[in-house]
Amino acid sequence: MTIERFTQTLPHGITLSCRASGDKGRPALMFLHGFPEGAFVWDAQLDYFSRSENGGYRCVAPNLRGFEHSSAPDEVSAYRPKLLVQDIAALIAIETEPCGGQVAGLVAHDWGGAVAWNLANQLPQLMKQLVIINSPHPGTFLRELKTSPAQQAASAYMNFLIRDDAEQLLAQNDYRRLWEFLTASKTGHSAPLWLTDEVKTHYREVWNCGLRGGCNLYRVSPMRPARPEDPAASAIELPRDMLTISLPTLVIWALDDIALPPALIVGLDEYIDDLTVRTVSDASHWIVHEQPQRVTELVASFLG
Repeated sequence: MTIERFTQTLPHGITLSCRASGDKGRPALMFLHGFPEGAFVWDAQLDYFSRSENGGYRCVAPNLRGFEHSSAPDEVSAYRPKLLVQDIAALIAIETEPCGGQVAGLVAHDWGGAVAWNLANQLPQLMKQLVIINSPHPGTFLRELKTSPAQQAASAYMNFLIRDDAEQLLAQNDYRRLWEFLTASKTGHSAPLWLTDEVKTHYREVWNCGLRGGCNLYRVSPMRPARPEDPAASAIELPRDMLTISLPTLVIWALDDIALPPALIVGLDEYIDDLTVRTVSDASHWIVHEQPQRVTELVASFLG
């Protein structure tokens, strides 16, 4: 497997460090990671889909702003959703200039999915198809944050990540809290088979570049459980035109996600015209690590 690493400067001055496979000029797929991850989590998919027998795509996985070697402004306001959407829209324009300015598919997980939902709503012409993996649609997420005690409890960690000292606490003791974040399950904490020394090295490379950008994603967003001193999600109303998706959309949902229960996929058809949902049992929020082949199969089948 050959993974190309490069840094792309966007017209508005932000730089994104990227991983890619496949020749420029081919139909493109783009992959967006979440927190506390980095672009490296998609290496298996970059390799698979760039092969000629699997579509021969140009596959690109950027590190979002604030992650790894991408631009990481200190200001919380620099992580507003519209700015992250601007980053990915600009990268799509650069990567797809030879083939019509549109990716064949946008594949996204966790916070990358939050960006992808917004991008698909605002600029659907930039992609043919959308694939979301365990990233809640803003409509169903807001509903659950307002009405579901289970979701409020599952999302309580967000109120830790907005603390002023969150990044310092996360970095303590060789990132102890972040390792626990990755190993938490319904039965406690245990080291999963996928968390090898090589994968840990990739994570440390991302985290050693700084954690403030990742925490700022949580600080800038009111989509978190309400507290007495912070109304958060309880004070939000989202207009329907900000929630609808007209693109063919595949939602892959790992059913053992302790932070994002399957109630979040109930009612998605109210917002998405052309929806396919595939659930995966015995998989957690980290399904991209746990079952990379299954993820690849589902994405490949959907892309056709």
